[in-house]
Amino acid sequence: MRLRRRPGRSLVLALALAAGLCAPASASSGIEFEDTTAQRVKACTACHGDQGRAGPDGYYPRLAGKPAGYLYNQLLNFRDGRRHYGLMTHMVDLLSNAYLQEIAEHFASLDLPYPEPAAASSGVPQRLLERGRELALDGDADAGLPACVACHGQKLTGVQPRFPGLVGLPVDYLTAQLGAWKSGERKAQDPDCMATIRERLSDADAYAVVNWLARQPAPADAHPAPEGATKQPVAADLACGTAAAGKAQP
Repeated sequence: MRLRRRPGRSLVLALALAAGLCAPASASSGIEFEDTTAQRVKACTACHGDQGRAGPDGYYPRLAGKPAGYLYNQLLNFRDGRRHYGLMTHMVDLLSNAYLQEIAEHFASLDLPYPEPAAASSGVPQRLLERGRELALDGDADAGLPACVACHGQKLTGVQPRFPGLVGLPVDYLTAQLGAWKSGERKAQDPDCMATIRERLSDADAYAVVNWLARQPAPADAHPAPEGATKQPVAADLACGTAAAGKAQP
């Protein structure tokens, strides 16, 4: 069994180098290292943007304000092989459950405003955007597809403790994640309902829903809904696994 541990000095240095943070400290530069979570997660914000607001290229999603249970489980998924992205895997491979929980709770605690949606392509037909709205808000019973709001909240801002918000995510990221579920590059706890949903979702419908979602502004109150706010009315033959959401044990 591989032991998990809090990162030693060598790993902290590696993360700092990866983030371009290893400038020489001196009295004249005024750079000092503070042993705080905010300082250590600068390796994360090098890609995910200042305080986890989102990266500038459309592929590194927002972390700030996401439910801690969701963030924690995604870190576990990268570490344990259910999600595949080499840089993320190498950064979390040696970290303990408790340390991953600390990182998740740090980003979940950040209460930052959402930007306006990025300018979207004007070439998406209105009929496809309307189909995307239908899928997100009502689902498609004939296709066995639940509405996005069934799990991700009526305002699509997520539900505590483990369902992420979908507003504020760029179309490139949403498209990439649906593609990863279709190819098996991204997985969740069994039974993996998102993988099943993606199997039932045609490519045209996937294109429609991600383009509609990416155009939606965040509501004035963009906090995740409280636990139990949704009943998750899904298809009768669609089951979702339950991922860990409580405090991690060292």
